[in-house]
Order: sequence, then structure tokens, then C-alpha cells
Amino acid sequence: MTKLHVSAAQALGDLMVDGLTIAVGGFGLSGIPADLIDAVRESGAKDLTIVSNNMGVDGKGLGVLIEAGQVRKVIASYVGENKLFAEQFLAGKLEVEFTPQGTLAERLRAGGAGIPAFYTRTGVGTLVAEGKAHEEFDGVTYVRERAITADVALVHAHTADTDGNLIYRYTARNFNPVVATAGAVTIAEAEVIVEPGQLDPNHIVTPGVFVQGLVQTSDRVKDIEQRTVRQRRETASV
Repeated sequence: MTKLHVSAAQALGDLMVDGLTIAVGGFGLSGIPADLIDAVRESGAKDLTIVSNNMGVDGKGLGVLIEAGQVRKVIASYVGENKLFAEQFLAGKLEVEFTPQGTLAERLRAGGAGIPAFYTRTGVGTLVAEGKAHEEFDGVTYVRERAITADVALVHAHTADTDGNLIYRYTARNFNPVVATAGAVTIAEAEVIVEPGQLDPNHIVTPGVFVQGLVQTSDRVKDIEQRTVRQRRETASV
């Protein structure tokens, strides 16, 4: 049976209910499953816990879920690009669990690998480690971090086949692969979708066994959080 759906809304189907934990791939506005995020917004599901590197910017990416009032809690490593997110957090309207970026990636990877917890030195002696178990190994103190698993994982791939095998490009490979394995149900959007057998097995990053649904991305502008340019240096004519 094909995993391909005609739209992001159809791919999410009956998955969207209140109170879900949703892990979302990408890095800011780069490599995010933008169509699937919009479908979550359109579903109207509320009291969501969102696990992602950050929440995008105001009005774009995961920021649209903040604006729609659908998010109760965020597990992320960074909030600085989204003013509304920061305002709601400081006002006590939004629960935020800050997690160092590498620790966040490992918590997702561990969740996908069936590892319930692990120890790391990152965060020891800071607010990040408060209330968590500590252990000493070879004279060094480590803090125990719990793995993250999500009810639904949303990822963006560059190329996929209809069996759900995924290949990523550039920044999209930062968090999407670990997010894809951490979901009880994983829905992927891809820019290019081919038939089974057309992908080189050596290039596949996420095997299709982890993916339950797939949708073609729409033709949309890929936003950039901060566009930094410099003036071209005039070249001397020859």
C-alpha cells in the first residue's frame, strides 16, 4: 500500500487531536516541513507540546502555531528569533523546557533507538540540570537526560520514494533524521518523490520503515530568517 497522500491535511488525517506531543524537524526556517506545519494549524488541535530546535519566527514556520494559540509547551534549545514566543514565555503563558542543542538531538535519537535515558556532562551545574539525577563516572559528574518520543513526528526531505525512504539535503539533515525515528507516527513531506527502486540504497538516510505517511511539498518560497548580504566588489574591466 502506498504511503503517498494528495495533501498535507490528508496525510495528517485523524492524527490531529488536542494534547499531542509533536516533534518537528528542521532548523529555524531551514529544512522545516512547512506544509505539514500549516496543516497542523488548520486542524485546530490545541494544548500541543512541540519538540523542535526552535519555533521559527513570528508568522512563519512553527511561529504560526504560537500565533494560533495551539501550543501549551515547547521543548527547544533556542527562542531568540520569535518575539511572540519570548513574550508568552516571559508572561508565563507558555511552558518552555530549554534543552542544549546537542542534548536535544541526542534525546530524540535515543527515543528513536529505544534508549530511555543517557548521561551527559552538558548542563551540569546549571539550571538545565536542576531536579535531574546525577552520576559520577571516572571522577566526572554527569546529568541524566530522558529520551524524547513523540506521538507524531513531522519531517521535510528533499527526495523520497513512495515506500517512505528519505534523503535529505544540507541543513535539513540536522534534525530531520532524528525526529523521523522518534515519532510513534512519522509523516514526511518531500520535494521530489520517485517510485521504489529509483533511490540508491547507499544514499537513503531514513528507511521507509520509520515513515507512515508521505506528501509532495507545495511550490513555495523557502524563507530565510536573517538575510545578510554585502555589497558586490566592482570588478575591473579587462
